Amino acid sequence: METALTRLTGVRHPIVQTGMGWVSGPRLVSATANAGALGILASATMTPDRLREAIREVRSRTRAPFGVNLRADAADAGDRVRILIEEGVRVASFALAPDPGLVAELKEAGVVVIPTVGARRHAEKVAAWGADAVIVQGAEGGGHTGRVATTVLLPQVVDAVRIPVVAAGGFFDGRGLVAALAYGAAGVAMGTRFLLTSDSTVPDAVKARYLAATAADVTVTTAVDGLPHRMLRTELVTALERSGRAGTLLGALRSAAAYRRLSGTGWLRMLREGRSLRRGKDLTWSQVLRAANTPMLLRAAMVDGRPDTGVMAAGQVAGVIEDLPSCTELVERIMTEADEILGALQAGKLP
Repeated sequence: METALTRLTGVRHPIVQTGMGWVSGPRLVSATANAGALGILASATMTPDRLREAIREVRSRTRAPFGVNLRADAADAGDRVRILIEEGVRVASFALAPDPGLVAELKEAGVVVIPTVGARRHAEKVAAWGADAVIVQGAEGGGHTGRVATTVLLPQVVDAVRIPVVAAGGFFDGRGLVAALAYGAAGVAMGTRFLLTSDSTVPDAVKARYLAATAADVTVTTAVDGLPHRMLRTELVTALERSGRAGTLLGALRSAAAYRRLSGTGWLRMLREGRSLRRGKDLTWSQVLRAANTPMLLRAAMVDGRPDTGVMAAGQVAGVIEDLPSCTELVERIMTEADEILGALQAGKLP
């Protein structure tokens, strides 16, 4: 299936595996790429040296195109951009609207720039800055999320910009891909669906918690870092919501210290990033401090296999996913289903 997304990135199928911290590592990204979709390496939880190593590891596993996700508000974003350029990465994905200077630097080097946005005005902004495409995530998506459903947000953005739009939030099968194409999107991006594959390194005990979840078990909370965050409802999430301000801040301090030791990030750099986050999202210093919870609480579940002490970001589709296919099986299944539906529609065989 050829769309503006496949032509832009060089992949065979209009499917993107999103950059999920602690999840989208070399094994998942290379498996996705070998399946013909666009795998995105998550770099926010990596040191710059580890990022370079991870890029080379992906390249050792696949010859297909892949991308790297960057935090636009990171103090060392410029250094990471240069690593991508030096290592010949095909696609740069941003979790937040990137600095126009970074967009220009990447495009000059021939890197495809695809930011993720959650509002029409943000899509218009990055398109004006020269972004090659944009991923639009609706409220159904996992992790930090907005309030507007994909079915409402997607057509707004498609009508507002003249660059390829990739739909995210609520997609997991061929029916969703066809629906996104009908809205005018050039493909779909999926996180939770790729997390729940046999190629994902997420521990089996955590995958089992996802598979056992119903739609009612997926919630949005601000208790983790002060921002709306979609995840599975667990005893820890409930406890965080019930804890007082003092307890929450103490936990955030501990998480910040642990993340600093793990990532090698100095306190000064963390302070600079906190100031940038506060300015970019109009957060209080209390919220900035609580944001330190996120990397370590996610790591506890996604790496250490401790859903009792960590949090599990999840799209609403977690409530309807029931199996763990390989990335190849998943992509083939989606494309087969999409082709069958498109063929039936073209033949006038409506339900």
